[in-house]
Amino acid sequence: MASTRRWTDKQVEITISVLLQVGVTLAAAIAIVGGIFYLIHHGHDTPQGHIFRGEPADLRQVPGVLHDVLALRGRGIIQFGILLLILTPVARVAFSLFAFWQQRDRLYIIITLIVLVILIHGLLTTG
Repeated sequence: MASTRRWTDKQVEITISVLLQVGVTLAAAIAIVGGIFYLIHHGHDTPQGHIFRGEPADLRQVPGVLHDVLALRGRGIIQFGILLLILTPVARVAFSLFAFWQQRDRLYIIITLIVLVILIHGLLTTG
């Protein structure tokens, strides 16, 4: 017999708060690890603050970031932490869509789906 129990709003709020806390904490931990790797390899370099250099081209695309993470390069690991931080609210919206689907709340399913499409479109078309 299938369960007819639906999630309550309180359960959804608690799950979303845990999701956000875990996402932000994990992103910060990864960025800190990347910072440690960066300082190990470049800690003795003289900073050249008078010359602006943007991010290297390989760190502007997700495949390049993942390549640098696998190569244990500090900047790539930091960039991966930032990417994870950006994706955390997207995961929150995706989970909300699932929760509203579980609650069979059609209005909020439609609104959340529109928000999720706008977020994903914005992430894929910028940069």
